[in-house]
Order: sequence, then C-alpha cells, then structure tokens
Amino acid sequence: MSESDKPLVWLHGEVKTPPMSSAARVGTGFLLRRLQGGELLGLPCSRPMPSIALHVHELRVVDADLSWRVVYRIDPDAIVIAEVFAKKSQETPKAVIDNARRRLAAYDAAAKGDNHGR
Repeated sequence: MSESDKPLVWLHGEVKTPPMSSAARVGTGFLLRRLQGGELLGLPCSRPMPSIALHVHELRVVDADLSWRVVYRIDPDAIVIAEVFAKKSQETPKAVIDNARRRLAAYDAAAKGDNHGR
C-alpha cells in the first residue's frame, strides 16, 4: 500500500473464508484494493446505492452458489465499509439499508467529535 492509498475503515462485517469461498474472498480483496488506489469501479463490479446515501456503493461479488455485497462509501480520506452480506433476493433488505445508514451517520458524528450519534 502506498502513502496515497486510502485506508479501509470497517464499521461492520468481514470478508473471510468461510462463509465466502476462497475465490470470492480473494476477488473481494482485489476490488477493495483497487478502490484504495483511487479507481472508481462501475458495473458489473460495483453500483451506486443512493437509497443509502451519496457516495455509497455496493461491491458485487459472485460466489459459487450465491452473491456477496459489500456496502461502502468513498470518503476523501478512506473507504468506509458499512456492511457485508450475502445477497439472497433481487432487492437489498431494508434492514441492510437502515443499518448502513445508521452506521455511517454514527461514523460521521464520531468524526466530528459528536458522540450523540452512537
């Protein structure tokens, strides 16, 4: 990682084998590394998630028998990961959206020195 790369800030979730296959874990790591280097990813690897907030996207990782999603936000100084989940339906579950919003709001409040958002 070079000095210009953005760090990953994990608010929730992890990328590990199991439950992900080894190939999906490595693929997710590769995509996250590209984001850290400043590359903007588009479909099919990533898509915007304006239903959560501005600058929020989801990585789309196909595994052997299901798909994984990594909800992240691109900040000026970091890639903030709000959720990692197995995608089992066409729509993103409401709980995932609500949790990602809540985690990002708490992160923003903590970054501003306001602990009331937690």
